Amino acid sequence: MVRKIAAALVFVPALSFSGLRAQEQTGSRETDPESPYDNVQVLARAMQLIRQDYVNAKKISFRDLTYSALRGMLAELDPHSQFMEPRDFLGMQEDTKSEFGGLGVVVTMEDGALTIVNPMEDTPGFEAGLKPGDRILRINGNSTEKLTLPEAVDTLRGDAGQKVTLTIQRPGTKEIKDYELTRVVIKVKSVKDAQILPSEDPHGPKIGYVRITQFNEPTAGELARALDKLEKDGLQALVLDLRYNPGGLLSSAVDVSGLFLPPGKVVVSTEGRSPGREYKTTSRSGRERKYPVAILVNYASASGSEVVAGALKDLNRAIIVGETTFGKGSVQSVMPLPDGSAMRMTTARYFTPSRQVIHEVGVSPNVRALLTQQQEFELLESRRDHGFGKSGVVSTEGDPQLSRAVDVLQGTLIFVQRQQPPKAEPAGKSS
Repeated sequence: MVRKIAAALVFVPALSFSGLRAQEQTGSRETDPESPYDNVQVLARAMQLIRQDYVNAKKISFRDLTYSALRGMLAELDPHSQFMEPRDFLGMQEDTKSEFGGLGVVVTMEDGALTIVNPMEDTPGFEAGLKPGDRILRINGNSTEKLTLPEAVDTLRGDAGQKVTLTIQRPGTKEIKDYELTRVVIKVKSVKDAQILPSEDPHGPKIGYVRITQFNEPTAGELARALDKLEKDGLQALVLDLRYNPGGLLSSAVDVSGLFLPPGKVVVSTEGRSPGREYKTTSRSGRERKYPVAILVNYASASGSEVVAGALKDLNRAIIVGETTFGKGSVQSVMPLPDGSAMRMTTARYFTPSRQVIHEVGVSPNVRALLTQQQEFELLESRRDHGFGKSGVVSTEGDPQLSRAVDVLQGTLIFVQRQQPPKAEPAGKSS
């Protein structure tokens, strides 16, 4: 205790001396908090003093100081705004093309802890057995306690081939375990497992299943081709699985919605400091799809997933089955800077067609269906083993959410069939 007090007594006068010296050199005056000139002058003076007096000369280049200031500014706004150095900006552009380097884990901050929302399929994180809800305590031995979300994402990413050790705590068991992963160039196939679901009744309705893992540039085209094939196989209703889908490109989510809606329908609108904007479906290039649709969502369905689910729910085009979604309904605009870096900044919020807000609220299901933690883990395990089991066949067994969606669609098909007028009997011939 004595040593701590002594250290404080030495440290405080040193601060006071620096402050007096700065006042003597520049003079003190009140600055206007809304004046860009006054405040840039404060920032410039701070950078000058750091370059003049900071003990470690390797950390005081103008670029390092500028980038640090930008990181701090964006991080203070909200968890989704961030500054991207040139290499990070390039990595983000690769992400939207379904190819990037990393470990393949979607993360968020939950109660101040870096938490895995879900591991992306066919990635090192997924293959290693990481689970939704796992907390990342350390990355390569360094604590994540004081990292912001953008800093954590930046730390997890890197060049392909590099090994990364994650120290994971699993909340259900409190077990702490190290996982050594190797970064790879991740190629994400966004549309998976398109098939007609097996049925015990050979004469029953043909219900199709398609899963979208995230929304990238090719997603709508991939989905259209998958639906074309299923329709040729006799598809009568569809389960669209958006569980664990973290989102992606807004334009892709709008295009996917457009596969099930007529042209000119508002899918989502945005409002921010700039005038609001509506995103509408474009003219249909393929066949019209009128069959019933059920959309599966859960707590990890975010952003673009919520746009699709919210639009098709509001427009009475789909029945939403599962859990309330994540609630990430804000728009991040990417603004390039002159040196190749960029700002990713929240500029607006999403609204569904009926003007329901998504951000921090989520999209609620029409039919609530839950998975136990064990069922959730088994579902992810089945996806890890070459799709759904070695056969690649999707099954409702052990998946109450999918089973409930199938029940809803079967009931819908029966209702639609009963609403149709009876076929007229052929006229009899006179003798």
